[in-house]
Amino acid sequence: MDPLDLVVMDSVVVEIKAVSALEPVHEAQLLTYLRLGGWHAGLLINFNVPVLKNGVKRLVVDLGGDAETKAQYPPDRQRRS
Repeated sequence: MDPLDLVVMDSVVVEIKAVSALEPVHEAQLLTYLRLGGWHAGLLINFNVPVLKNGVKRLVVDLGGDAETKAQYPPDRQRRS
C-alpha cells in the first residue's frame, strides 16, 4: 500500500490522483486509510479533470459500531433517487 498523501489538522485525509477517471480501487484505498488511521473524513481529489470541483469526492466513515460508509458529492452533483 502506498503512503497516504496528506492529513489536514489530524482530521481529514486527502488522497491526490491524476488519472483519467477515479476507479473503485481509489475509493477503497482512501477508505482503508480512514479505517486504519481512525479518521472520519477524507477527500479523494483527481486533478486530471477540466473543472476541479468535478474531480473531488468526499468520503465519511462511521467508525463506531457499524462501519457504514457514505460517499458524499458536491451539491451540484448530488445523486437523485
